[in-house]
Amino acid sequence: MTIAHDAVVLAGGAAQRLGGADKPGVRVGGRALLDRVLAACRGAGRTVVVGDPRPAVRPVHWTREDPPGGGPLAALGAGVAETRADVLLVLSADLPFLDEDTVRRLLAALADDPAAEAALLTDAGGRDQPLVAAYRSGPLRRGLDELSRAHGGLTGLPLRFLTENLHLTRVAAGPLASFDCDTWEDIATARARIREHGTVLDEWITAVKDELGIELDVDTGVLLDLARDAAHGVARPAAPLTTFLVGYAAARAGEGGPEAVAEAARKAAALAQRWAAEQDEAG
Repeated sequence: MTIAHDAVVLAGGAAQRLGGADKPGVRVGGRALLDRVLAACRGAGRTVVVGDPRPAVRPVHWTREDPPGGGPLAALGAGVAETRADVLLVLSADLPFLDEDTVRRLLAALADDPAAEAALLTDAGGRDQPLVAAYRSGPLRRGLDELSRAHGGLTGLPLRFLTENLHLTRVAAGPLASFDCDTWEDIATARARIREHGTVLDEWITAVKDELGIELDVDTGVLLDLARDAAHGVARPAAPLTTFLVGYAAARAGEGGPEAVAEAARKAAALAQRWAAEQDEAG
């Protein structure tokens, strides 16, 4: 069951360790870091990004802490003020490997523990990640208000001032979910990792879908088998041309959903097999 929630994404830091570069806009696998995080939290009812407005992979609400550059707690306060839901997902914008499964695990952990006021991801070293977390909005708002009154505002305050006064539950991170990009070395590591054999295809398909503005889950194995049959049974250039024609046919068949793609691929694969069989007979 999907838990109703809003999301706050912090994207306004100074990125001093990146030499002041526009960190949310740095691309990993052809996609901006911010867009990668927005894709992971696409299930939020309302997504608030704290930072300077920019083109993004989907519509969001923009806001900024006052004054800008007040630190993560001030940015969090500004973002929370623009939300409505009882549960808030809080994320930093520099998590290239965050995925929807990790988001679901955080939300489920909070729902499963009625006493918990926040569910925090912990990294491989067991350290809490308060900017990869799900919070109950009531305790979060109260905590922010109390800190603001006690310190005359939230500017410059560390995040631990907030989390040390909340009842927490924790979710162990997967191998990459908590990996964040603070330095150019981190960026280089992330770019290299997505090109590894086991991940590069999924990364590429996701990037293409984002670039084209489509949300379509298809059986990539079917299309790869079709491309192989066309390449081997007809000619190598037939592979990309055939898969293009399958997509075109699926779009013309209606809404171009997974079923239409699968049916068009089935017909094209059967044709490729007949073509190959004729060549075998001629041989």
